[in-house]
Amino acid sequence: MQKYQKIFKEVLKKIKPSSEQRKQLENLSKKALKLVTERVKKYKAKAMLVGSITRDTWLPDKKEFDIFILFPTTLKDEKMEELGLEIGKSVISGLKGKHTIEYAEHPYVSGLVGGIDIDIVPCFEVECTEKMKSAVDRTPFHVRYIEKNLSLKLSDEVRLLKQFLKANELYGADAKTLGFSGYVNELLIIKYKSFVNVLKATSEWKPGEVIDIEKFYKKEDYSDLSRQYKNQVLILIDPTDKKRNAAAALSPENFFRFKKAVKLFLTNPTEYQFFHRKFNPLIEKELIELQTKRRTELIFVKFTPPKVVPDILYPQLRRFSERLHNILEETKYEFKVLRRDCYTNEKDLSVVLLEMEISKLPKIQKRIGPRVWDLDDSKRFLDKYKDFKPFIEDDYWVVETKRKFLTAREKILDSLKDNAKILKAKGIPNYIANELVKGFEVFSENDRVMELVKKDKNFGIFLRKYFEKESLI
Repeated sequence: MQKYQKIFKEVLKKIKPSSEQRKQLENLSKKALKLVTERVKKYKAKAMLVGSITRDTWLPDKKEFDIFILFPTTLKDEKMEELGLEIGKSVISGLKGKHTIEYAEHPYVSGLVGGIDIDIVPCFEVECTEKMKSAVDRTPFHVRYIEKNLSLKLSDEVRLLKQFLKANELYGADAKTLGFSGYVNELLIIKYKSFVNVLKATSEWKPGEVIDIEKFYKKEDYSDLSRQYKNQVLILIDPTDKKRNAAAALSPENFFRFKKAVKLFLTNPTEYQFFHRKFNPLIEKELIELQTKRRTELIFVKFTPPKVVPDILYPQLRRFSERLHNILEETKYEFKVLRRDCYTNEKDLSVVLLEMEISKLPKIQKRIGPRVWDLDDSKRFLDKYKDFKPFIEDDYWVVETKRKFLTAREKILDSLKDNAKILKAKGIPNYIANELVKGFEVFSENDRVMELVKKDKNFGIFLRKYFEKESLI
């Protein structure tokens, strides 16, 4: 344990807020909470401070807090949303900040005041999680549970876990990250009592691991839970709602990436492992070397991202890349995708990368029909292909036809040229279909790839990470 403590001490020096930063955040949160409290009284509502600030587990590079407005359930949804926005905007204005309207299950106000992010979120004050009207109604239960069960002496343990996850790009349950939420961080520390204990427990986790802090279920029920949450790699029963998996967002890849990072740290602990590894964009020379070595073709589909929140954008982008993959591998086309990935800067660039194992095909395609003994099927096959000189191989009717598409690029261009209605019917996600009709580009040329890298270095970093996949065992 001693070998870890020296590292933790040095890391905490760098990740704990200074007294000045702490004072700034605490003063603003008190002022904002007071303003919201004053404005909601007449609606018989309450204001609640939410976020890592309440248990002193925040990191200085993320200065933020939320204030939830708990409205009585007698209020209609539309009125609750209307009042929430009205109060949120007036409070941010009162603090001399700038605001935008964001959308989750309900619209809410997001403000920036003196470099600090403030979200003012309306919800209903319900008696228990079973009576929730939407997911946001659950947050106050989380806040109360954490306040009751996470002692302040464990704050730095949460900080260490958060920072370790951030360094490995695993912190966040949003649709982009698919990792560990702040709430899950805190629950793991509550369960295991220290950062080191979390790591030691993680090293023993298997896919489908069940963690039930409040012991809602018996051990013999765990196999049933694994079946109930079939495709969820970590099952952390929410202490405020026994029917919810708090870790549902975690992807299988990130589950194993966390286990790998834990293994490396426990084997050879260093301070460096708490800080983000810096990547340089892939350069053209490296790209050419990789292509020479892999002998694959890279196809890029570029378009402007739709103006939707990230939690909608990323799932749609992943579904689009999957749909392109499936279109190319439809049996009659015989193209083969080796791997795929997608990138967006969420502003003006979205790219699907398809690495092709087979991207070019001969002009002639062999089609095998029914056996000659299958008279009805044979008749249908021969009627269809009578102009293609049918012949017999091993008792089967066979014809040689001409392919419509000889390259994967041709097939992609043809599949995406239609109007939005047809694209959606083909399985292209709605918002992306609406953008594709405005224009898209399909290319493989390295000079075009490097043009994009020059404009957006994060795209170049994305390419490096694509090729530099690390072993997860």
